[in-house]
Amino acid sequence: MTTSLTTFDGYPRSDIDVAQVRTTRARIIRLKNDYKELMDKIEKGLHEHHANMASTASQATISDASTPSPLLQAGQSQAAAQADASSGPSRPAPIEPPFAKVNSVVPSSPAQEAGLKGGDKITKFGYVHWGNHEKLSRLAQVVQANEGREVIIKVLRSAEVGGGSENLEMKLVPRHNWGGRGMLGCHLLPL
Repeated sequence: MTTSLTTFDGYPRSDIDVAQVRTTRARIIRLKNDYKELMDKIEKGLHEHHANMASTASQATISDASTPSPLLQAGQSQAAAQADASSGPSRPAPIEPPFAKVNSVVPSSPAQEAGLKGGDKITKFGYVHWGNHEKLSRLAQVVQANEGREVIIKVLRSAEVGGGSENLEMKLVPRHNWGGRGMLGCHLLPL
């Protein structure tokens, strides 16, 4: 990006394609500028998001503290009500990114018995998550090691109404003798 395109006496260098280098340098500069602009937008969006989260949390705390608790109305002591209010609003569970998608589920399989459906996105399978699944090889290790035992899995499923998605937790028991191929009875694709 910074080497000279001319010789010591001012003529274009003959060992490189000067026009191609200049075109490539200009393209790299444009890409760097686009990247900077995108990162600025992301930074502003993150600041706005966290500011909104903080204001929402403080408004929820204020409304919780100002509204008398139904338990207090039923005869609970004031100190107990304040202890409940001081614990603050319950925080939503952190969002875990999915690492695999259920492509298909075989009827009467362990996967169907657990409640898995095609299109579900797996966020956790035992101890396996998006950061350590190693192209689903760790998932296979968990299945092999837990034959006949419950494995807790967490999935994101598209909500039928409203367009969002819901977090579900299921218990899957991998086994061979269910009448089909494999120990799960479903086909998973890495994301």
